[in-house]
Amino acid sequence: MKEERFARIQKVRELLQQEREEDRRQYLYRMQARTMEERKRLGVTWYPLVVEQHFFGSGERLMIELRKGKKDHYSHGFQSGRPVSFFCASDESELDKISGVVNYSKDDRMMITLNADELPEWINRGKLGVNLLFDEISYKEMDIALGKLLSGDYLRANELLDIAEGRLTPQFSESKTAVAAAHLNESQQAALQLVAQTQDIGLIHGPPGTGKTTTLVEAIFEVAKQEHQVLVVAPSNAAVDLLTEKCYEKQLNVVRIGHPARVTESILNQTLDMRVTQHRDYGDLKKLKQKREEYRTLATKYKRSFGAAEREQRRLLFQEADQLRTEARALEDYILNDVLEKAQVILCTLVGASNSQLRSRKFKTVFIDEAAQSLEPACWIALLKAQRVIFAGDHQQLPPTVKLYSAAKAGLSYTLFERIMHDLPSASQLLTTQYRMNEQIMQFSSGYFYDNKLEAHSSVKHHRLTAAHDPILFVDTAGTGYSETEDPETGSKSNKKEAQLLMAHFEALVRELKPERINPEQMTIGIVSPYRAQVKLLQELFDENGFFRNIKDQVTIQSIDAFQGQERDIIYLSLVRSNEVGEIGFLKDYRRMNVGLTRARKYLAVFGDSATIGGDPFYATFLKHVDDCNAYRSAFEYEDFLV
Repeated sequence: MKEERFARIQKVRELLQQEREEDRRQYLYRMQARTMEERKRLGVTWYPLVVEQHFFGSGERLMIELRKGKKDHYSHGFQSGRPVSFFCASDESELDKISGVVNYSKDDRMMITLNADELPEWINRGKLGVNLLFDEISYKEMDIALGKLLSGDYLRANELLDIAEGRLTPQFSESKTAVAAAHLNESQQAALQLVAQTQDIGLIHGPPGTGKTTTLVEAIFEVAKQEHQVLVVAPSNAAVDLLTEKCYEKQLNVVRIGHPARVTESILNQTLDMRVTQHRDYGDLKKLKQKREEYRTLATKYKRSFGAAEREQRRLLFQEADQLRTEARALEDYILNDVLEKAQVILCTLVGASNSQLRSRKFKTVFIDEAAQSLEPACWIALLKAQRVIFAGDHQQLPPTVKLYSAAKAGLSYTLFERIMHDLPSASQLLTTQYRMNEQIMQFSSGYFYDNKLEAHSSVKHHRLTAAHDPILFVDTAGTGYSETEDPETGSKSNKKEAQLLMAHFEALVRELKPERINPEQMTIGIVSPYRAQVKLLQELFDENGFFRNIKDQVTIQSIDAFQGQERDIIYLSLVRSNEVGEIGFLKDYRRMNVGLTRARKYLAVFGDSATIGGDPFYATFLKHVDDCNAYRSAFEYEDFLV
């Protein structure tokens, strides 16, 4: 058993190392020996930038908001939490730089928390830019976790691994019952019962719109009351922030661990940094730090060339400053420990679970959200601290991102969630009532991915934009000559004619709807595609059309991958692929399409070439579904839209 267990984990560790090298190779490919313009096109540089504002935010950290001096539509990787380098350029060489972390990036603006106490003197020279940095820390922490697992010293973690892989039988306490929650439906209540009874591993399987987060938060609430403290983790900062907000609304004592730049503004007061400043003893800590600085300032006034008395005075002042530093560190450690000890729920990302403040802590229960998007090595960072674990997620939606194809095929993209779903079906509970989509929008995914077990709640079952607008539409571009093209630099695909038709159809829809319906409070809109080049093209067409100016704040144009976890009243989906050989590329990843097809509440419009996609059994089934719904239309019916 031990040899079998360790052989697989060692293989995962080797695959992780290969992925790290591939990730680094791709990063260097995009960064090295490239002009500024090439790096911008490849999404690793923003330049030139203008400083909009700067201020000291949470924890007295220096923050700066930047705006693009020249607007573009290049896709990029500047997501919340990514490490970056803020630089001043000359002749396209970066002369000066400061590291930082992205708070957010949207459209042509970016907020960064700088790793500095004051703005650099070169900030007024102009020629400012930001580069992505390679994220080495995540790989390092995942490798450390696998090394600990392989050491054999973490006995409970090894038992959980054996249970996950079917070598040990999971245990359940049949006598335990969950507290009834009137606002939960039957399958959600069953999930709470599973959480109450499992002693080892439990899974909450939440398809789109089924209230996974609501159920998970209720489970966290009940367990936290019983066990004093739980650890809640997820792979993304966005998921952790959402759970922090929801747990706080349940009046739980929550602490969010993580760099403030990686945290949304609405939950800053729940971060560890802010909770420390709110502690009753923080005033004493601040006084100690101020006193230490005063002594150091006095000591530095003495020159080494002074006499013996002055040198002795200098020594005594530095000695006193060192003593105050020791006292301050001790008090700060006490405050940190006190804040964490009293927290009912500690939340962080999977990698954030390696935080020094958590290294010696163990938890009876660890909750892992978005587990079907979590690399197994990242999960073990948290699982090493767990007596039992509750996973939540959906393995029929997007898997974790793995850049090296061979590593993904060899098993790195196969998650613990999937493994447990396959080997321990008795440890999972499927949520079956969905509260998002019109029934016709839901039916295809329910049948293909969830054995027709999903039911649309009565509140959404028949809702639509208007009585005149059916909830689903497929516009077939077959025979139109709307052929795909490939970006020679990135390899991403686009289809200009399909994009133009989609935007023309969207404009016609907006004109049909009453103006008062198109506002942030009554209507939300998403335009998505699996290809970044098509997303860029759609954004350009949207910006060029003055008609859309008044609704630009209600429309989000993103890749499908960026849209997981989101929903809109209206979704337009561009499939892009159109060629004579039926090549569909990563449209073959049906889980990505499951995400794309399940974002819409009331209206889903899909544009694609049936001649290209129809030879694939998944898309053939989808085309039959839209035909059965009387939702099939030929692009030729909308030719006038392009005039």
